[in-house]
Amino acid sequence: MTNNSKFMLKAIELSIKSAKLKGGPFGCVIVKNNQIIAEGNNQVTSNNDPTAHAEIVAIRNACQKLGNFFLKGCDLYTSCEPCPMCLSAIYWSHIDNIFYANTRKDAADIDFDDSLIYSEINKDIDKRIINMNQINREEALEAFKIWQNKEDKIKY
Repeated sequence: MTNNSKFMLKAIELSIKSAKLKGGPFGCVIVKNNQIIAEGNNQVTSNNDPTAHAEIVAIRNACQKLGNFFLKGCDLYTSCEPCPMCLSAIYWSHIDNIFYANTRKDAADIDFDDSLIYSEINKDIDKRIINMNQINREEALEAFKIWQNKEDKIKY
């Protein structure tokens, strides 16, 4: 068995365990230097947290373990193709590679359908289902000005 398969099977094991308990049927592991450094399973319903997808939980755990928000040099193994939120978090954390088992269509077939979100992202702001209303931009720009001039900022 290859290491890739071994790591994926661990993510799948977490997804099965989660499906049998109170979470959704998703699991994830993050690997660095050929070692699992973090695990995550879906905890949306168990924690009443819509952001507690397996990948997000694993990313949070990996960042805590490494003491860094930058996960360059890490690979992510997930039991299902990441949703738009998780994919964004993967990009933000600079993970090198994504390995997935089930597809987004497989997920949609069991009522985990992200097609609305994919379509909404591509729409103009004024055409989205959720109304977006910009207010107090001038006041909010103050924080951006402070950040822009900050000498000791940590870029990400």
